[in-house]
Amino acid sequence: MTEQRLPGGRSFGAVRVGDEVRRPAQPWTATVHGVLRHLEAVGFDGAPRARGRDDQGRERLTFLAGQTLGEDRPWPEWLRSDHALRQVGAWLRRLHDATAAFRPGGDAVWFTGRPWQPGLLIAHLDASPWNAVWDGDGLVGFVDWDTASPARPEDDLAFSALTWVPLLTTELAETIGFTDPADRGRRLHLLLDAYGYTGDRAAIRDAITGRVERNVGMIRRLAEGGEPVFRRMLPWAADLERSGTEVAALPEAFWDGRAAGPA
Repeated sequence: MTEQRLPGGRSFGAVRVGDEVRRPAQPWTATVHGVLRHLEAVGFDGAPRARGRDDQGRERLTFLAGQTLGEDRPWPEWLRSDHALRQVGAWLRRLHDATAAFRPGGDAVWFTGRPWQPGLLIAHLDASPWNAVWDGDGLVGFVDWDTASPARPEDDLAFSALTWVPLLTTELAETIGFTDPADRGRRLHLLLDAYGYTGDRAAIRDAITGRVERNVGMIRRLAEGGEPVFRRMLPWAADLERSGTEVAALPEAFWDGRAAGPA
């Protein structure tokens, strides 16, 4: 059967074969497939299905059909809409509700290296615009589950807030079509309300800055080790670092909603 290389993303080697995606297996692939099989069993429809490995040892996943962002700049207006943002928040909540009861085996291997313990759920951790699949303006789900790992809800919400609100630097936000920095507070709380988040919203700030620090450190460490993919990601690491600094400087009123304005 013909293989069609899939564009985009930072993971190389993904191809489409009929109604499946095949990708080189990683140390955590078997564990992530366990999560995806759990999601299938509980009826969660916003993720690909795990189908084992092919005769080359590659992982097999069902192909989520729909439209993806790709490299479009600026983003389409519908993707920057409140409707899209609400769907992302609702999807994250459905995912977290579905994985809260998942119990990995003792031999589980995770991308983050963080072991599961009571009180954690399994988060996607890269539910960003680049991994979303859409049918018109309806969210089908998210792909690229390599980073799925035990985490707190705030850890997933943090990266989605950073990339969807977005809480990136003003310069970056403008390149993708967000020209009103004053609207960030409203959009942040729209995302959290759609999720149904009831915790201290300043915890999202702390989760964002922690995530940025870890990501930047990992990218630079692997780039220094000569990994070509991560060498190409060094400009993104610098953008992330600047974004984290700006997030840390936002006032308390931004997080408790007083600066959010009308929804």
